[in-house]
This record gives sequence, C-alpha cells and structure tokens, in this order.
Amino acid sequence: MNTLQRRRTHQVRIDHITVGSEAPVVIQSMTNTDTADAKATALQIKELSDAGSEMVRITVNSPEAASKVAEIRRRLDDMGYATPLIGDFHFNGERLLAEFPECGKALSKYRINPGNVGKGAKGDEKFAFMIRTAAENDKAVRIGVNWGSLDQSLAKRMMDANLASSAPKPPEEVMKEALIVSALESAEKAVLLGLPEDKIILSCKVSAVQDLIQVYRELGSRCAYPLHLGLTEAGMGSKGIVASTAALSVLLQEGIGDTIRISLTPEPGSPRTQEVVVGQEILQTMGLRSFTPMVTACPGCGRTTSTVFQELAQDVQNYLRQKMTVWRTAYPGVESLNVAVMGCVVNGPGESKLADIGISLPGTGETPVAPVYVDGERKVTLKGDNIATEFLAIVEEYVKTNYGENGSKRNQNKIIPIQSL
Repeated sequence: MNTLQRRRTHQVRIDHITVGSEAPVVIQSMTNTDTADAKATALQIKELSDAGSEMVRITVNSPEAASKVAEIRRRLDDMGYATPLIGDFHFNGERLLAEFPECGKALSKYRINPGNVGKGAKGDEKFAFMIRTAAENDKAVRIGVNWGSLDQSLAKRMMDANLASSAPKPPEEVMKEALIVSALESAEKAVLLGLPEDKIILSCKVSAVQDLIQVYRELGSRCAYPLHLGLTEAGMGSKGIVASTAALSVLLQEGIGDTIRISLTPEPGSPRTQEVVVGQEILQTMGLRSFTPMVTACPGCGRTTSTVFQELAQDVQNYLRQKMTVWRTAYPGVESLNVAVMGCVVNGPGESKLADIGISLPGTGETPVAPVYVDGERKVTLKGDNIATEFLAIVEEYVKTNYGENGSKRNQNKIIPIQSL
C-alpha cells in the first residue's frame, strides 16, 4: 500500500503498540457495556478486538467500575487477548485511581479530559494526582479536550481578552483556539509534573467537519505530540459514516493523525463493531493500511437487472471478513488480496483482470456463464446454480497457495501490464 507523508511526532509506546511518527495509524473503539459487569465488558472487548480494534477504551466512572478493571484485564489475558485498555476518566478519576490502585496498573493508557477534572486549585490538584499516578505506573495519557466540556474558566479568560483587544475575533474562532490552548497547556503541566513527553497523546474533538479540520491543522502545527482523531458525536448510520470519513480523510491525507476512532451512534440491533469496520475501510481505501481483502463490485445498472452479482459480492465480502480471524495469522499478507465481483461484460473482464481474483457475471441478455480471472488470466468459466460456492472455493485455494510463509505473494504488490488487459 502507498504511504502518505506523516507528520513528525514523538513516538508513544502503549504495551506492544507504537503510536506516532512512522508507526501505522492505530484504530481504537470504546465499549458501551457497564464496566462493572466485567464478563460482558471483556466479551465486548474481545468482539471489538476480533473486528480489528487495536486498543479499546472503557468507562471508569464509579467505584463499581474501577473495582472491575483488573478483573477485565485478567479475563482478556485468559482468553489470549493482549488488547491495551484505555481508562476513560471524568470528574472523579483521581478518587477512583487512589481508591483502586490496581485499576491504574491494569490500564495501559488513561484518558483525561481537562474540562471535567475540576475548577481552580482543587482541579489542579486532581489533575496532578492523575498525571503522577500515570507516571508512577509508566502509563501513557491522552489529554482529550472536547468542545462540549471545555474548561469554562479558560474559555472565559480568552473571551474576555478577545473582547478587550483592538480587533476582536468572532466568538467561534476564540472557542476553537481555546480547545487548542487547553490541550497544549495541559500537556505542558503534565510534563512539569513528571510525565515524559513520549507518554502524551492529544485530542481536540468537535462535532462539525470543518471545525475539526481547522482545529487539528492548527494543533498539529504547534506541537510534536501524536494526535488522536475523531469527530465526536458523529451521528447514526450513513450520516455518521460520511461525516467521519469527510473529516478524517482530509487530515490523514495531510499526514495529521496517529490514532482514530469513529464515534458512531449504533443503530438499534447493529453491532458495536461497525465503527471499527468503518475506521479500517477509511485507512484501507486511502492506501494507509491493509486489514482485510478488498472486494471491488460494480453498482449495477440496466444491464444488471439480476441481483446475483449483488448477492455474490455480499457473500464474498462476509466470507473474507469471517476468514480473516484465521487467515491473519496463517497467511501473512492476505489482507492485501483484491477480489472483483462484476455484473456484466462492460467493465467485468477488465476489472477482474486487474484484481488478484475476479469473476464477471452475466448481465441481462448475456450468455449465462461467469468467467473467472486469476492474476490477470482467464482460468475457468463457471455456470449453473453453484457459482457462489465454486468461486469461494477458488478464493480459498488461491489464499492457501499464494500467501503465508511459502506463498509467492507475501509482501508483494501485483502490477498487471496494460497490454494484458
């Protein structure tokens, strides 16, 4: 995959994962279980990890929740999952860390929102305790500023200064600057309190696309800390997916962003893992990382009145995702596999030749046969009622032959000469 030029940052080590600079962009997600239910939380972390979340954040909001964090860690370890856990603290984090020291040790990273720590000297003391606890436990910290919970004393100070200036800026511009200042000042305090710079990650989350782009461009130009990207309260369904993709893609294209989370509101009955899949697809379609084989499929038109190619494309995509839990380990490099499922003769053969494996299904009025192309060459023609099963068998055999320790395609990018098309 092509790699875009990344912003130069400190590198932060979080257990077995490196964040920042030349390291790959890391995908995060967050549980929505009650953390006090250790079993349910551990199982959801497992589910998110299986989907591809490389770190998982959990709410630590009460003594009941804090008392279960070490158990959650043990349950994950017993299941063979080393997924780093991020503790999400608001309002009472210092008290929970003091009362339950095993909680702070079991977490791999703390998320601290400076706007919710507390006000004045008391807030400074709470912040200092949490930072010192992180330093003592050798843990990373994300200082996460949010538009909806900005430090009001800082906002007022900056608003008053703006009003007193000879050329005041619009209030919304001052608020954006306040987000950045809150993050940078909090990071400076953390360093003075003894937390190394290479243990700090920053975020400034807002809910509007253009605001997020503007804030992160400015933040990225003013510090060398790794940045966590995410459009907060992105929304539900296609709205949340489109908004997150629009915002994050612009920033990632400019080399800004070291970890990401897609904050989707789950639709009723939909899996929590959807936000992980969206994050993977953003990074993979941009050429930043490979997670699972890609399926190229046409949108359909008047030539494809049959739904066969749609159903096959869905079957293939689901099959590939399900198999990746095994293939990821057994066949290194398989995540770069490209499969084409096309619906008619217009672009079907061409797209199939460009893919590692492709099938061109017959359109309306075409001969009811489906040629299959492997590495640019027509290998077999399928027909009848078992096309889907036979094609998936071809995909399975291709993976076993071409990937893994003895596979010829390991760490290779296939290029097909134009003349062969």
